This record gives sequence, structure tokens and C-alpha cells, in this order.
Amino acid sequence: MPENKFDTPEMLARCVPMSRLQSALGGKWKILILWYVTAYGVQRFGELQRRLDGVTQSSLTKSLRELERDGFLHREVYQEIPPRVEYTLTELGQSFAPILHSMLAWSEARLPPEQHG
Repeated sequence: MPENKFDTPEMLARCVPMSRLQSALGGKWKILILWYVTAYGVQRFGELQRRLDGVTQSSLTKSLRELERDGFLHREVYQEIPPRVEYTLTELGQSFAPILHSMLAWSEARLPPEQHG
């Protein structure tokens, strides 16, 4: 049986940053939410819901709250009737944008396109 490369405390410690990243960005929708806010600069709840095929209102709300809590998104509420809420990237979110672009390039170069039909 192969040796587990994460057996030593030193190696376990090296996994902590990736674990924190997975915790912050895990889930079905967060990477796509960040991608759309990165691509468009500002996104409203309804815009994101239309772009994310299959997302429920509760899942989108939960993901947005978590991304805001973890410092990736800023939520701005405008006191209008009906209320308008916009999401933009924070400084932390902006610092992640180049990684999203790299992920897109990697995916386009290495993952086969989906077959429809």
C-alpha cells in the first residue's frame, strides 16, 4: 500500500491553506458566482439567478452570504422601492480574479467540451 504523503505533521500543516480555500469556495455555485461578478463588475441577485441555471433562491442566497462573510463579495443595498441589492468584488475578491482567469484558460485547454444532444 502506498505511503500517505500527508502522514507527517509538517505535511499536514501544508494542507491547511488548501483546506481553508476549499472551505471558503466549496459548493456548487461559488466559483461561478465569483466568475460572473468578475466578468460583469456588478451583479444583482436576479441577474445571478438567471445566469446560474438550476440554482434555487435559497442556495444562491446562502452562497452569496458566505462569500460576503468570507470577504470575497461586497453587498450594497439601495433604499429604493423595490429594494435593489448589488454585489461587487472586494479587494480579496479582486485578488482572486487572476486565478479565475487561469482556471478558465486551463479548462478551455484541457477539458473536453460538453456534448449536447
